[in-house]
Amino acid sequence: MSRAVRFDEYGGTEVLHVVEVEDPVPGLGEVRVRVRAAGINPGEAKIREGLLRDRWPSTFPSGQGSDLAGIVDLVGEPAEPAEPAGAVEQLGRWSAGDEVIGFTDDRASQAELVVVPAGHLTARPSTVPWEVAGSLFVVGATAYAAVRSVGLSAGDTVVVSAAAGGVGSLVVQLAAAAGARVIGLASPSNHDWLRAHGIVPVDYGAGALERIRQIAPTGVDAFIDLHGEGYVELALELGVAPDRIDTIVDFAAVVRHGVKAEGNAAGSSASVLAELAARIAAGELEVPVARTYALDDVRSAYEDLERGHTHGKIVLVPRPETDLT
Repeated sequence: MSRAVRFDEYGGTEVLHVVEVEDPVPGLGEVRVRVRAAGINPGEAKIREGLLRDRWPSTFPSGQGSDLAGIVDLVGEPAEPAEPAGAVEQLGRWSAGDEVIGFTDDRASQAELVVVPAGHLTARPSTVPWEVAGSLFVVGATAYAAVRSVGLSAGDTVVVSAAAGGVGSLVVQLAAAAGARVIGLASPSNHDWLRAHGIVPVDYGAGALERIRQIAPTGVDAFIDLHGEGYVELALELGVAPDRIDTIVDFAAVVRHGVKAEGNAAGSSASVLAELAARIAAGELEVPVARTYALDDVRSAYEDLERGHTHGKIVLVPRPETDLT
């Protein structure tokens, strides 16, 4: 038996509990991972609350989580020929004891053990801390896809809303690495971090349009919206073309204005994870981690997340006494 986060109905953090479950068994083309760290994300809270039930309904009892890092515990049988091309080769890469970064599409990573397709894993570089590796997938894939979607190149000016959040802190770094001048909308408490990473900080909220125009009087080339609540319209007021605006939250604006909505699904691959992990290992990319919580403290972890304005990731650690060594 092992432990996993579950909820049996939509609701606040009070519906979350940690239960003992039968150890999952990997099937054809699958690998079982003993989880050392698993990030938590705002979208998971919204799913649990039922706010996204029309788009992503839950089947109860439901688990939580996509991000994971850990150690391969058990390898399933090779995939049959009918499986997707390359599945056998992917499975052959892994053996018990391998340290990996990965993701699950089954809302199951917030647990001690998780089974994932072999192709959803990449090797963990030894210099990437467990808590960083375990919180990389959702924010990393989302940031990677968002930056790619607006086609940045050297000399461009791009504005990023929620620039110091979990996704935003990676978006601004990737955008700067592409050669763009990056203007980051964030609260004053996060301005020093943004400046330290070569980003021009701007206060969010009322008056942001005028503040951006003062900093970029010749115009803005692209806009990445990670917050919603009117930032797509602000981008259009700045004269940004719809095909160079990407939002990961304002789906109504996508319909109204024809802007892009490329996020996690568009960047969801082990190859993207491998590239991001390599950048972290090389010191070219930072994933700030705010706090870690034991699995049993999952309610507190989500309460922390849902208070908002946290700079950096919040991470669950199934066995905190051993798993970050």
